[in-house]
Amino acid sequence: MNAESIQVVPSASRLTASLRDIGYDFVTALSDVVDNSVTAGARHVDIRIEFRGDESFVLVADDGAGMTAGALNEALRFGSRRTYSKRDLGKFGLGLKTASLSQCTKVTVLSRAARKNRRIECRVLDLAHIESTDRWEILAPLVGQMPEEYVDFLGGRPGTVVVWELLDRVLTYTDPDGYWAKRKLHALAQESTQYLGMVFHRFLAGEAGGRTLKITINGEIVQPWDPYGREEPAQVTLSPRVFELRVGKKVGFVRMTPYILPVRDQFSSQSAFERLSGPMKWNRQQGLYLYRAGRMIQHGGWCGIRTLDEHTKLARVAIDFDPCLDDLFQVNVAKMKVTMPTELAGLIEKPVSEVCLQAGRAYRAGANASADATGNPGTPAAGGSAKVIGFALKAASLELNEQAAFERIVELVRSRSPEVVESLGW
Repeated sequence: MNAESIQVVPSASRLTASLRDIGYDFVTALSDVVDNSVTAGARHVDIRIEFRGDESFVLVADDGAGMTAGALNEALRFGSRRTYSKRDLGKFGLGLKTASLSQCTKVTVLSRAARKNRRIECRVLDLAHIESTDRWEILAPLVGQMPEEYVDFLGGRPGTVVVWELLDRVLTYTDPDGYWAKRKLHALAQESTQYLGMVFHRFLAGEAGGRTLKITINGEIVQPWDPYGREEPAQVTLSPRVFELRVGKKVGFVRMTPYILPVRDQFSSQSAFERLSGPMKWNRQQGLYLYRAGRMIQHGGWCGIRTLDEHTKLARVAIDFDPCLDDLFQVNVAKMKVTMPTELAGLIEKPVSEVCLQAGRAYRAGANASADATGNPGTPAAGGSAKVIGFALKAASLELNEQAAFERIVELVRSRSPEVVESLGW
């Protein structure tokens, strides 16, 4: 087309204000900043959620590769001009900025890229400055103007420190120095511990990225939350399946690994049962857990394939998809949810139904065992090691589709040693 081109530069103040409402809440915004630390090769991410009234702040310090001055400038550009590898947790070049500004109006980033070069680079993204100038500008404080408290978190090593200041979306109280504001920050620290332990559980357990990640929040170590209870003796891991999907000329793979959790009285302890219930509790935690590059994106629910059911609440299925399939899964900027591709839904519908069928059988078998032991249907019995073994054998028969053979074995044992059947919870 023969036409004159006219450059139309967006209003910086208006667009940044709009980008604040992209869909983050506090914990998802914090996890997006941690994504950058993981991509930078960090082994320790130290998070501080500090209450100081109007001067409260959130700080994320890591021991990753750090950034040069040019890389730091680029990191604070909306729509960073950088190439992402298939294992990077970032994707859009927006995460650090949009996640941070969804919670605050001032973001300070300090970074050191090399151990020998002790120079620290510092940049500030300040909405007040952008509002006053209406230009896409960041500030570069001189060395003497860098807050010493933040500099100290770098120590003498490479790494990056991200600080959220002026927490206008967090401390919305009339009295930011008051009891309720302090209580909210304390609650957010607890919620963040639970959420980060879930979405990064593979990294925290050394199962992703080739290293074990350590995250601390206000000095407390974040423990990984494994949705599948693999440390429980009575848990069942079913055989994984791999599916191939195409996006244009690209071919990506999806790995589906089903798990069936124990019924309540087959858990090793009451606390283990309660921990495995998850942040949304048993019924809503059943379903699909979707991962991109080892990082959990969505937890629970069946993505429209089926509805939640009390009898299938023991079923949890890990779905790992290649990052090259991002467009197919429609991963959103906040990395909070995805859309199940129609092609994949058709492929996994039958396997999901089979998993739910086995989970339903395990649930009913557990309920019947409880009823036999207590005389009250559905009331958990006091589980012992024999019952754990009994449930594991029963679950194995379900996995191998040998329920009929298992029932014949049970009847034979019952006829010869009824006390054994009773002790095993059969």
